[in-house]
Formats: sequence, C-alpha cells, structure tokens
Amino acid sequence: MGWDIANKQGYAEAYKDVVHEETVKVGQATRAPDYGFRIGGIRKFFLEAKKPSINIKEDTHPAYQLRRYAWSAKLPLSILTDFEELAIYDCRAKPVKTDKPSHSRILYMTYTEYAERWEEILDIFSREAILKGSFDKYVESKKGKRGTAEVDTAFLQEIERWRDLLARNIALRNPGLNQRELNFSVQCTIDRIIFLRICEDRGIEPYGRLMELKVSRKKLN
Repeated sequence: MGWDIANKQGYAEAYKDVVHEETVKVGQATRAPDYGFRIGGIRKFFLEAKKPSINIKEDTHPAYQLRRYAWSAKLPLSILTDFEELAIYDCRAKPVKTDKPSHSRILYMTYTEYAERWEEILDIFSREAILKGSFDKYVESKKGKRGTAEVDTAFLQEIERWRDLLARNIALRNPGLNQRELNFSVQCTIDRIIFLRICEDRGIEPYGRLMELKVSRKKLN
C-alpha cells in the first residue's frame, strides 16, 4: 500500500513511515501496538496483528485492546487483523471491557474478500490515500455515529460528573457555604486533583500518591 515498512529510505526514527511496537501511554502503563503508521512523524493509525488462531470476529479482548490503544493516542481509526480476518474500528468511542467485538467495528472482511475489496482498503489506508486526504474524509464520514465520543469530550463529561458529585458532598457536609463559595470549593478541588494526576503522569510525583492519600484517609476514619 505504499508504506516504507523496512525504512529503505533511511529516515530518522522520528520520521519513519512505520514503527514496530510504537509505545503509547494507556492509563498508568506504557503499551506497544504492533505497528504504528505515520506521515511526517504524525501518527495516523495503528495495526494490531494477532495469530491466525485468534477469532477476531468473536473474541472481545483483541478489539478492546486495539480500541484502547487508539483511544489513548487519539487516533480515529485503527486496524485489527490475523491475516485471515481484517477489522477496522472507529476508535473515538471510549472502550469498555464489556463491549462486544462488534462495537465500533465499521468494516469486517475475511481473506477470501481481499482481492475483490482491495481497492476499498487502498482508498482508506494506503499512504497515497492519506496524503490526498481520502483517509480524513473517510474519518469525517463516520463521525457522529451513535456511541462515538472523542477522548477530550469524554474527559469533559467526566469532569462535569465529578463536579456534580463533589457539589452534593461538600454542600451536605458544609451547610453554611453559599453558592459562590460552594462553586469555588468544587472547582478548586477538581483543579488540584487534575494537577496532581498530571504530575504523576509526568513523573514529577510518585504514581499512585493520590490513591495512597485516599486509602490513608479511609484507615484514619
């Protein structure tokens, strides 16, 4: 499909077309999708390769794994394959372990269909298609489907949920606070939690410190 898999052009690591086991931060751990496809050093999609014995159509774990990688990397589409089967997933919907393997799967085919549908694959995932904008157009055509929420949107929705829970809890324990004081307390608490989590993620603070404080608080109570 026009990708320089073996880096015959001799590009620097940061500008290779294809990176084998490119690392991506998933939660507190660092994971490595099998292949990362990039243009000018910018990730476009992952490809996760499984053994032919894996049933991609029915097994839940491979689909969840791929979607989690791509979701964390903010990639809209990615590919799951064992050669016998090929599945393309819209990875903008937040993955959940209990999701069926068909969840967010927008294309599925077996090797018997590859020859007949090869042009369809090329038109989305070939290097030329991406450079000409066909990949981005395809992504946009799938946007807004039911169950799709991009990572930034989902994060904002989660913060709103925290805000509501915190407001109720703080108001219950501090009946003397007025509306302005309550809003300030809630926002200040959320800001500090996010700041600490960013520090943990970047190695400025030991990972899990926030959770340790929570556990210590429970023991004291």
